[in-house]
Amino acid sequence: MIIRAGRLRDRITFHRPVADEAPDGAGSGEWELVAANIRAEVQAIRPGGDEAIRSGMTVVARRSRIIMRYRADITPDMRVTFGSRTMEIVGGPAVLGNRAGLELMVAEYRPAGNSA
Repeated sequence: MIIRAGRLRDRITFHRPVADEAPDGAGSGEWELVAANIRAEVQAIRPGGDEAIRSGMTVVARRSRIIMRYRADITPDMRVTFGSRTMEIVGGPAVLGNRAGLELMVAEYRPAGNSA
């Protein structure tokens, strides 16, 4: 599989969670930059979204698929920023071809309903 440069029109950023030194193993809640301004193709999976209950609140998940060139440093515990959207990796990264690219499934979660 060849990843053509012309289809990689979007710019994304990857962050990873910062490890906490606390003995309880809880995360610090902080994120550190891994890679910025990465060329990718971001495709919406469904225009609507799936509703779910998370922490007692109804949320809508906007799912997307990301295609990008292969990078060995991308892991499932990272998050992706695309414009004003912050998304968690929910599937992948799957290696495409002979390390030609990566495919990620991501989801952005936000409260359901009217925010007003």
